[in-house]
Amino acid sequence: MTTIDGAQVFLLPDLGEGLTEAEIVEWRVAVGDTVTVDQTVVEVETAKAVVDVPCPYAGRVVALHGAAGEVRPVGQPLITIAPADADAGEPAGHATYREEERAGSGNVLIGYGTGHGGSGRRRRRPRLAVAPEPVTAPAVPAPVAAPAAPAPVIAPAAPAPGTASVAPAPLVISPIVRRLAREHGLDLAALRGTGPGGVVRRADVEAALAATPARLAAVPDHPEPAGPPAAHVGLAPAGAGDVVVPLTGIRKAIADKLSRSRREIPEVTIWVDVDATALLETRAAINAATPDAPVSILALLARICLSGLRRYPQLNARVDTEGQRIVQSAAVHLGIAAQTDRGLVVPVVRDAQRLTTGELAAELAATTTAARAGTLPPARLTGGTFTLNNYGVFGVDGSTPIINHPEAALLGVGRIVDKPWVVDGQLAVRKVTQLSLTFDHRVCDGGVAGGFLRHVADCVERPALLIATV
Repeated sequence: MTTIDGAQVFLLPDLGEGLTEAEIVEWRVAVGDTVTVDQTVVEVETAKAVVDVPCPYAGRVVALHGAAGEVRPVGQPLITIAPADADAGEPAGHATYREEERAGSGNVLIGYGTGHGGSGRRRRRPRLAVAPEPVTAPAVPAPVAAPAAPAPVIAPAAPAPGTASVAPAPLVISPIVRRLAREHGLDLAALRGTGPGGVVRRADVEAALAATPARLAAVPDHPEPAGPPAAHVGLAPAGAGDVVVPLTGIRKAIADKLSRSRREIPEVTIWVDVDATALLETRAAINAATPDAPVSILALLARICLSGLRRYPQLNARVDTEGQRIVQSAAVHLGIAAQTDRGLVVPVVRDAQRLTTGELAAELAATTTAARAGTLPPARLTGGTFTLNNYGVFGVDGSTPIINHPEAALLGVGRIVDKPWVVDGQLAVRKVTQLSLTFDHRVCDGGVAGGFLRHVADCVERPALLIATV
């Protein structure tokens, strides 16, 4: 272990899953704070998720490398810790540092702590934001030749004249709340939280954003235009500026992955309209029998997909371009496309084929909830072998989605609506949806893809077929 003036430099650890950098979202400590082993010191955003980084050292913080919003490469200095009993007057460290070896508990695996102590669990970080310290001049030792009189003790409640008091930081738990406020330029310190203990919730931020236009309209010094503005047919209003969205974090990851999918995969989309009336009736019967463990339509569709992949394993595969081979997966790691405040993510339910329908429903509900809350570790957002995309929640009937690289297929489900349908030669109103299958033409031909989609459609229309195949 290499040290600098007795201080230990903690490098940004290997976050796994091929991640090479992370953006600093918020520091949980400040220079001068005392930290303990495995204490969370910073919250970072990777291309996969927002995660907490614990520090493997104990002592006093003497340097923070990087500010909020800055992207740090893996292996570069993140924070410098000095022994707790070190002289407070020592310099915080040199301006530049040599390449340091990972020390202490070694590489940090996000979500599992740093390995110190008997327990492998990560300590739960305090969920309240750290209040900023007052900005004061650094303490400088008095010259030996002219000793100064003892400095007066100033009580914290009585700040020195001329210095502004620092308001306590708002109590914020969710990183989504902080990001939402930051994207809209909203000062969290000006909000009054309605959560337990005054915690600012997402509803508080949304309420403040909704009230902003009303407040602006009530300001008397906002001059009204002299007349109606000139018509700008098809154009933005005069004075409107461009909106610039940095392509970083998860947006960059989505762009890179989808672009690679379009470049490498010769995809084909086929679709079929199906009568989902019997599927809805089956779900209602299941939930009436087990009200404490309800089953969603998504869970039933996932069960049907698992049945189809058992019959057509060619679609539960990926193409290894370097090895020039097709790899069919023995297990089904089912990805579920979920829209979150941070963008589209695909959390994965591993070994989904081993779960019962009830277990599958519970796991899907928990996984999608955690994905929208941003609490899933990076490992839960990769490694899928087949994806189910319910874009019907957006009120659309059909889509030609892009395959989640390096998977070979994706099943999309549109909204379920009342439509006229012929049943036994008679016109009737039925619950109809559209299923679409996008597949990699390198792994199979139309016969396999069409057979899979037809099997899924038949099970949706006649759920009894599903029982015969599981």
